[in-house]
Amino acid sequence: MIIANDPLFADPFGLPEVGVVLLKVVVAFVFLLVAVMFNIWFLRKVISDMQNRIGPNLAGPWGILVTLADGVKLFFKEDLIPEKSHRFVFKLAPYLSLIPAFLVFAIVPVGGDFNRTDDRPDGFISIFGHDTLLQVADPPVGVLFFLAMSSLAIYGVMLAGWGSGSKYPLLGSVRASAQMVSYEAALGLSVASVVLVSGTLSMHEMVLTQAGPGFNSFLPNWNIIVTGFVPFFIFMVAGTAELNHPPFDLVEAEQELVGGFHTEYSSIRFALFYLAEFMNQITMGAIIVTLFLGGPAGPALFVPKGWWVGVFWFFFKLMLFLFAFVWLRATLPRLRYDQLMDLGWKLLIPVSLAWFLVLAGIQIGRDRGWSSIEVGTFAVGFGVVCMLCGAVLMMALRSARLQRLTDLEEERAERSESERTSNEGTYRG
Repeated sequence: MIIANDPLFADPFGLPEVGVVLLKVVVAFVFLLVAVMFNIWFLRKVISDMQNRIGPNLAGPWGILVTLADGVKLFFKEDLIPEKSHRFVFKLAPYLSLIPAFLVFAIVPVGGDFNRTDDRPDGFISIFGHDTLLQVADPPVGVLFFLAMSSLAIYGVMLAGWGSGSKYPLLGSVRASAQMVSYEAALGLSVASVVLVSGTLSMHEMVLTQAGPGFNSFLPNWNIIVTGFVPFFIFMVAGTAELNHPPFDLVEAEQELVGGFHTEYSSIRFALFYLAEFMNQITMGAIIVTLFLGGPAGPALFVPKGWWVGVFWFFFKLMLFLFAFVWLRATLPRLRYDQLMDLGWKLLIPVSLAWFLVLAGIQIGRDRGWSSIEVGTFAVGFGVVCMLCGAVLMMALRSARLQRLTDLEEERAERSESERTSNEGTYRG
C-alpha cells in the first residue's frame, strides 16, 4: 500500500510542523502571483512573435514588468460599485473566482526525487529536518477536491453577473455558467478514466503510479498512454472551455456582450478576475501534467539525483502546456455558441463515457485473468459498437436538423405568399 499522506503529519504535530506548513503555503502563494505576472508577459510575447507584431518592450527589460505596471494602474483606479448592484455579492464574486484557483494548486506535487535508490519513499523531501512532500497538502481525495473547486469557480462568475444589477453582465454570466457546467461533465468523465487506471484519488499516489517503467521499460508509464490518449485530449478541450480560454472565450465576446460578466467591475476587483483567469491557466496546466504526464516524475538522465530534478521536469512539462494554450489563443477563431454546445454535449460527453466503459471492461478482464487477445477483442468489439451507435445518433441528429430547416423554409415561403396576397388585395382596393 502506497502511503499518500504527508509524513509531516505522522509525527506529533507541534510548532515546528506548523512553521513548515505555513512556509509551504507562503511559497506556493508567492510563486502563483509571480507566475501569473510572467504568464501574462509570456502570452503577449509569444502572440506578438506568432503574429509578427511588436510585443511589450518598454516596462522593464524586454517589457518584463508590463504586468506589474498594469497591476499598479488597476490598483489606483477608482473602484466603482453600480447603484443597483447587490453590494455584498458584487464584492464577494471576485474572491470566489480567485480562491479556488489557489486551493487547487495547493494539492499539486511540484517536485521530489522519484528516482531513489535508497530506502526512503519516493517524493519525500526534508525541510528543517522534517520529512514532507513538495506540495502544500495531499488529501486522500485530492481528485474530488479538484473537481469540487473547479465547480465552485462557476459561482464566482454567476454571482458577478447577477450581483452587478445590469442585463449585459447577467447575460454573460448565464452563458458562462452554461458553458462551464456543460464541459464539467466531460472533464469529470476523463478524470474518472484516470482514477480507474490509477486506483487512487491522491495526487501524490498518481505520480507514484506513473513513475515506474512502462511498456518493455521503454515507454513511460504515464496515464496519457495507459488510458489510450482519448481522455487526455478530452480533458484538454474541456479544461480549455472551463477556463473560458480561446477559442471558447464566448463569455468575453466583446462585440456581443460589451465585456461579459465583469462589465461593471473596475480597479482591483477587475484585477482579481484578471488574476484568477491566468492563475487558472497555470493551475489547469499543473493538473494536466500531474494526471496524465507523471507530474514531477521523470528520468534522472545524466544529472545527480535529487528533489530539484522533479521540480525541473514538472516546470518543463508545465511550460509546454502554457505554450500550447497561447498557441491556441493565437491561432483558432472563436466558436459560435451552438458549435460550443454541440461539441460538449454531442461529442465530448458520449466519447468520454464510451471510453470510460472500454477502460472499465479492460480492467475487469484483467482482474478476471483474461488473456491479452481476449482483452483486445473486447476493446475492439466494444469500440466498434460505440462507433456504430454514434454514427446512428449523428445521422438522427442530422436528419432532425434538415427537417427543421425544411419546415422553416416552408413556413417562410407560406408567410411570404400570405404577405404577397395581402399586398395585392390592398393594391386592388
